[in-house]
Amino acid sequence: RYEQGWVSRKTDSLAEAVSWALQMQESKEACSIAYHGNIVDLLSYLIEHNIHVDLLSDQTSCHVPYDGGYCPQGISFEERTRLLAEDHDYFRVLVDKSLQKHFEYIKILHDRGTYFFDYGNSFLKAVYDAGVSGVCKNKDNPADGFIFPSYVEDILGPHLFDYGYGPFRWCCLSGKDEDLAATDKAAMECIDPERRYQDRDNYNWVRDAGKNNLVVGTKCRILYQDAKGRLKIALKFNEMVREGVTGPIMLGRDHHDTGGTDSPFRETSNIKDGSNIMADMATQCFAGNSARGMSLVSLHNGGGTGIGNAINGGFGMVLDGSERVDTILKMSMPWDVMIGVARRSWARNPNAISTAEEYNQIRSETDYITLPYLADEEIVTGLTEKD
Repeated sequence: RYEQGWVSRKTDSLAEAVSWALQMQESKEACSIAYHGNIVDLLSYLIEHNIHVDLLSDQTSCHVPYDGGYCPQGISFEERTRLLAEDHDYFRVLVDKSLQKHFEYIKILHDRGTYFFDYGNSFLKAVYDAGVSGVCKNKDNPADGFIFPSYVEDILGPHLFDYGYGPFRWCCLSGKDEDLAATDKAAMECIDPERRYQDRDNYNWVRDAGKNNLVVGTKCRILYQDAKGRLKIALKFNEMVREGVTGPIMLGRDHHDTGGTDSPFRETSNIKDGSNIMADMATQCFAGNSARGMSLVSLHNGGGTGIGNAINGGFGMVLDGSERVDTILKMSMPWDVMIGVARRSWARNPNAISTAEEYNQIRSETDYITLPYLADEEIVTGLTEKD
């Protein structure tokens, strides 16, 4: 990550890492610092030295905590690897002990004013599995969620997913840098930065993508876009292939998207109508993309939050420049996105409802999303409180 430019500085010293951070904070300079060590040690240091933290999260691979995804405090990475092979039962004990302490430190920082959100890789579920029922809202089991939100609940859901914004992807199959540069420019020209603040962010992102040298391996790009943006960019790319500006292009998206994944601890955690435990959205997304002629369609278990905790419906679409592909894009791209917006509107998410209403106006001659009927909360509350 340091060599690729994702982090500005790296160290295995807690004192040095914190000193750098405080210096950058004082000078108001942007800087990404990597501490090479155990997160529990870092949290302990912050608490002991009374360092205020504004935002705190995790990206621990806790969908497989006992198979190497979580390295317990107090042992080296090499020792962790040895215990996995030679004494797995003892390794589990260490993981549980470390997770319990990890959670306690987060609570201390939270009580001091830190905003903590769970990234969604099953960290809070792993804490519960380690024997800490207090991590649950109902203090007993995860059925009602956890005391700290997933970032989809508080951030990504209401500000991106409910509008249809998600990680749209493309790969230039020619492998040429110039094709990627051409698609970056074309994508940027398809975005109106004045439409929403999300569009401004995405416009800036793709504008600076080449300069920031964010490509690792294949000539691919990720760009958050909504249904309107994805379709516009996809049709433009297919036109470029048709005119010989670029070679063939493969479209896709991450599973961590608006409509392709059902995962109650992450992607569907801001769906509060009780349906977040169902896998109907991903399944219907998969089936609809198949019927509409996508090049590659998949339905699989796991992905980020672990086997048994998510169902993902993915796709790939090869742009060959043909009018046939234009037709498929016009049918499938809106479906792939708006099925997620529809699901979120039915859960009465305000931004999803307004997005669905706008979509119905724009596509009045071809599509219609059924809107939820919003009951009077006072009447419902009055009825449910009666004996």
